[in-house]
Amino acid sequence: MKQGIHPDYKTITVSCACGNTFETGSVRKELRVETCSECHPFYTGRQKFAEAGGRVDRFNKKYGIKSEQQQ
Repeated sequence: MKQGIHPDYKTITVSCACGNTFETGSVRKELRVETCSECHPFYTGRQKFAEAGGRVDRFNKKYGIKSEQQQ
């Protein structure tokens, strides 16, 4: 490897929006993330955010389409 052309790789602290912090290696000075393994639904098995459902119902209501359950 050539000397002097590679960025400085160091240990940094990553902070999540949920308040969790952990250390990792990076060339950046600091790192902030929205979700981590402590709050992500895939890893925890629980849903944190409300679903944005109801799109189909709003579409059907807007265009006057009755679903199979309502007929």
